[in-house]
Amino acid sequence: MDEKSAYGGEDCVQTGTGMFIAGTVVVLKPEALPQDQRGIRHLLFCEGGWGSGPDEPDGSSVRAVSLANGECVRRKRSEILGLLKTELLPDRARLQLSQIRPLDSEVPKAPQFFGYCFLPDGRYAAGVPLSDEMEVREYIDTQRGYQHRVMICDSEDSCVFEMTAGKVTFPTREDIERFNKEQTPPNAPESGGMEMKP
Repeated sequence: MDEKSAYGGEDCVQTGTGMFIAGTVVVLKPEALPQDQRGIRHLLFCEGGWGSGPDEPDGSSVRAVSLANGECVRRKRSEILGLLKTELLPDRARLQLSQIRPLDSEVPKAPQFFGYCFLPDGRYAAGVPLSDEMEVREYIDTQRGYQHRVMICDSEDSCVFEMTAGKVTFPTREDIERFNKEQTPPNAPESGGMEMKP
């Protein structure tokens, strides 16, 4: 998706203060930045903060990441116009969004996983280190609505999860059933539960 020179209310799925905005891409009001800093600079990923809930006081603020340059910023809730329509997120912003780690987690020294997001043309940014399954879930939840393809690889660079256009493509249901069968002892009861004796 190409970048627009300006984003307004028509580019939002919802505007106003009656919405929960944490974990979403938001649009700043045009007057929140100088005239020469329009376009992609008006797009932020809201991480949270007192102002991220619905109908918060005007003075409350939100923690966010600029999708123009990855800078962490604080903005007043009153400066947020609304939630960006997913399909309008430009490619450069999608790549920047793919680099956002789960909130309040430190970069692991020995990550178990790496998260990748791909644009439809195959472009992607560096893998994001993830320490455990919980961080993997948070990363997928953050990216799934905005990215064309999300891939999680283990520390040996083997793919352990893949989602394209919002649908899980790996592992397939058959892969999971085969794995479960391989993990079940040969003399286990059919139900997979405890064997009851009279």
